[in-house]
Amino acid sequence: MNRIVPVVLAVALFMENMDSTVIATSLPAIAADIGTSPIALKLALTSYYVSLAVFIPISGRIADHWGPKLVFRLAIAVFVVGSLACAMADSLGAFVVARFLQGMGGAMMTPVGRLLLVRAVPKSDLVGAMAWFTIPALMGPLIGPPVGGAIATYADWRWIFLINLPIGVVGIWLAGRFLPRVDRVSGVHFDWPGFLLSGFACAGIVFGLSVVSLPALPPAFGVAMALAGAVAAGLFVRHARRIDQPVLRLSLLRITTLRAAVTGGALFRIGSGAVPFLLPLMLQLGFGYTPLESGLVTCVAIGGAMAMKLLAKPILQRFGFRTTLVVTTIVGGALTAALGLYRPDISLAVLIPLLLVGGFFRSLFFTSINALAFADVPRESTGDATAMMGALQQVAIATGVALAGAVLEIGMVMSGRDMAAPVDFSAAFLVVGLVTMSAAFAFIPMGREAGSEVSGRRVPAE
Repeated sequence: MNRIVPVVLAVALFMENMDSTVIATSLPAIAADIGTSPIALKLALTSYYVSLAVFIPISGRIADHWGPKLVFRLAIAVFVVGSLACAMADSLGAFVVARFLQGMGGAMMTPVGRLLLVRAVPKSDLVGAMAWFTIPALMGPLIGPPVGGAIATYADWRWIFLINLPIGVVGIWLAGRFLPRVDRVSGVHFDWPGFLLSGFACAGIVFGLSVVSLPALPPAFGVAMALAGAVAAGLFVRHARRIDQPVLRLSLLRITTLRAAVTGGALFRIGSGAVPFLLPLMLQLGFGYTPLESGLVTCVAIGGAMAMKLLAKPILQRFGFRTTLVVTTIVGGALTAALGLYRPDISLAVLIPLLLVGGFFRSLFFTSINALAFADVPRESTGDATAMMGALQQVAIATGVALAGAVLEIGMVMSGRDMAAPVDFSAAFLVVGLVTMSAAFAFIPMGREAGSEVSGRRVPAE
């Protein structure tokens, strides 16, 4: 297998993952500088994920029409411009808008990169390619927390976003130099009504859930936004059933493996999306850690994730997708909930192994789910499957951040505190952990042979 393609594509994942982990450890510093609360900055996180969810559905169509290689390079450029806007922001509103612009680039960058990988690599090599695709990307989360913490502690937080500029320039050059040319698809149809309905649905539901607990706005405002988003979602489902080429091909959910990957992946990502938001805040606001100290602690999970990458293929060959995913969701959810039990008087020798093992199981889940999703999807439909899975993933992550922030804010209101306490974080970790564990129900009905062509597992005859 040619490894240069997944490694070059991973530059996009590197920037995205580093950016998300860098900002997570720096929320208190950013909040203090622009005059808002750290928990209110969940709007900046959710705006990024909402932007991803809104624009990911058309990423496949745009890539098919203009060519995946060109769109991939342009997406990196937009992400770089958004990063510059984030560095120049001086208020919560400006920061939220800049993050939305950054998300527009991310919406094309990673999904189109994955699309290039799926179309360029044979199915028999897909698991290995996915592992190589994500190994360089894991360097972002590995160095992101300590780098972000160091910048927030000893320098101006704006440098957090400025470091994306040289990385993006290098990524554009590497993509032009090494990526193979993938032919454009003729006769591409853009479903603009579906795009508008799905975009409004994602924005309404996620932003509604995000602002419903904010003290600055009446709860009715958030409820109204969420309900409007739900209505738009219903209208989109009705619209998608009536046309041949909707922006999200819901008919693909008839494929058992894809449906399980989408449903279970969404539930799991609600929990995993909340952890990078909750853990640095708990360590800094609850226990008095500096951004650098919290960054050094949180990056430990990446060690477990890196170790897993070399074991993913043999694990899937031995146990198959069903067993692997059921176990990872239950164990991963339990470990997420356990993070809320940590207290300042408990030794780091307890927390660090917990983070290592948690990182291992989360990474095993993501590698497995990315491969399972495309196991039975026809090659000509991979673009549509990529768009749908990517959009729902981002909605799930944004929902996780919104849910975690809401639990913290409700705890503060009920206790009359101005700052989140350890008990509030315990409740938040428990809630998202239980949601993560519920993902197992999506995989239990699968047959033991599900995705065997991709996993390489030999299923014995009955």
